[in-house]
Amino acid sequence: MRAAQIQKYSKKIQVELNDVNIPQINSHEVLVKVKAAGVNPLDILNLNGSVRMIADYKLPLTLGNELSGIIEAVGDDVLNFKVGDPVYTRLPLNKIGAFAEYAAVNEDALSIIPENLSFIEAAAVPLTALTAYQALHDVLHAQPNRKLFIPGGTGGFGAMAIPIAKSMGLHVITSGSERGRSRTLSIGADQFINYKAENYANILSDIDYVIDTLGAKEIKAELGILKPQGKLVSLKAGPNYRFAVDNHFPLWKKALFGLVGARLDSLARKNQNEYRFLFVQANGSQLQEITKLVEKENIKPSIDSTYTFGDINKALIKVSMGHSQGKVIVTF
Repeated sequence: MRAAQIQKYSKKIQVELNDVNIPQINSHEVLVKVKAAGVNPLDILNLNGSVRMIADYKLPLTLGNELSGIIEAVGDDVLNFKVGDPVYTRLPLNKIGAFAEYAAVNEDALSIIPENLSFIEAAAVPLTALTAYQALHDVLHAQPNRKLFIPGGTGGFGAMAIPIAKSMGLHVITSGSERGRSRTLSIGADQFINYKAENYANILSDIDYVIDTLGAKEIKAELGILKPQGKLVSLKAGPNYRFAVDNHFPLWKKALFGLVGARLDSLARKNQNEYRFLFVQANGSQLQEITKLVEKENIKPSIDSTYTFGDINKALIKVSMGHSQGKVIVTF
């Protein structure tokens, strides 16, 4: 089979399409014939080695974190899936490799794809939807009738995060460029801020939760709009000591991440707030809950563009530019 691989970590976006063996499955895995794969900023970080402290891989590495496809074989102990099932997944951290014609996936990471989505649409869902789900449920423990701000919520993440947050009874505010206003309001946002015309820091206050998608440069402003005891979870600004503890990292990593995150923790403490960092995990049971919501509300992911597998480098370059209006998808 063909797989998009790197031989070494590099800032240059240049993956190789190599012929490799179809993966062998163990007793708890299924073999998926990949139909489509989502291309994400995380893939750029995997490519250049930026997240090696969180997830380090043996090289050569097949890239790709989320996919949709059809099950071609099942392991002896697989209980909930069968050959022919259409499935989608955020691949487990220790076994990524969605940019390939086949993938071996543990059944605990899988869900049947939503009935209202195509394979291309389904491939756009797992990473962003699980990120939103885990941020809201597992990290923020968000309660209904509270106010949530998602800066930069007009792209692929917001398309999943806003409906999930609304299903939990939250009042959702987001910001972005004006061209994203109508879509963002149509999927449930209660308030939209055009970041070019208005500064959210001057408009918002008494916010309960922030999901940061912009990174370290925005954290001070985002903390500034939170009420005391408000919580901020970042997808981008960087890990801290709490993150290392939650992920059962060794002592030296706890110390290192404690140093790395000290400034962010200190900023949060000044405002009597809590800073957390999230690195999304595979979780099939959560993805199955997301599937029910996607079907019930007829949620459609925001898709920017699709590329054939042979153009994987073009797709990665597109994502690295940071101007996608939704997800970039590679088709097989």
